[in-house]
Amino acid sequence: LMVWLRRCTHYLFILVVAVNSTLLTINAGDYIFYTDWAWTSFTVFSISQTLMLAVGATYYLTFTGVPGTATYYGLIMTVYTWVAKGAWFALGYPYDFIVTPIWLPSAMLLDLAYWATKRNKHSLILFGGVLVGMSLPLFNMVNLITVADPLETAFKYPRPTLPPYMTPIEPQVGKFYNSPVALGAGAGAVLSVTFTALGCKLNTWTYRWMAA
Repeated sequence: LMVWLRRCTHYLFILVVAVNSTLLTINAGDYIFYTDWAWTSFTVFSISQTLMLAVGATYYLTFTGVPGTATYYGLIMTVYTWVAKGAWFALGYPYDFIVTPIWLPSAMLLDLAYWATKRNKHSLILFGGVLVGMSLPLFNMVNLITVADPLETAFKYPRPTLPPYMTPIEPQVGKFYNSPVALGAGAGAVLSVTFTALGCKLNTWTYRWMAA
């Protein structure tokens, strides 16, 4: 019975966690919609994406104990986001304007840290967490700078993600403007360790729930 219950819970939880992670980060690639605050939103969204990836992937990875499952989790999030971003294409946005957050390389680094340390959970939290936090903003900035004519395109189309009262009136230069990657990676390197630890703790709680 316990084997059956654990297997069912295993497949159920990966779907629930991955779907909810995607829903919570579904607009996290829409930095360009916030044209006047793009780099500020990039920094904030980098942390939110790091949270959802690190917690979910670590939970799933330690649940199965098989290196490679974090990458699988990242792939599921990516595919769900591709489907959701199809709505932008349906609204008439060009393909080279639609930004899908890049989670896979960071998830692969998480798997690598787990595998290289022979499935040591504490090393996963420390090394894996830092790697995810530092890499995700970097990969997403590379993703972002490939967008063609972002300002022109952003103002050419309506902004369905912004209510009228949030539409910027004039360009703003905030404290996040100069180095969004450095700020995102710096904050992520610290916070991701906590996020990864939370993923491990969720795994412990899940096993306790199933064993009850």
